[in-house]
Amino acid sequence: MAEAVKFGRRKQGGPEEEGRRQLMEEMAHTRLLLNQAYADFNIHSDPDLVDSCVYTINALRSRYSYLVRQFKRLECRREDGA
Repeated sequence: MAEAVKFGRRKQGGPEEEGRRQLMEEMAHTRLLLNQAYADFNIHSDPDLVDSCVYTINALRSRYSYLVRQFKRLECRREDGA
């Protein structure tokens, strides 16, 4: 007899895995915003708009660095618990 194929959701990893997933989504979203900010920087020539783009880029780079640190901290805790 043929075995039944199971369809269903992936195994849930609990709150820690959910936090990891959310963190990765935030990182991806921040990278998207950063790429958009660089594109805006490249098309503007007005000094005020260029300054605005630079501030936006710096803020997004700081946010991305923070998210990477949080991700690394989460991975270290994950490895210690394994």
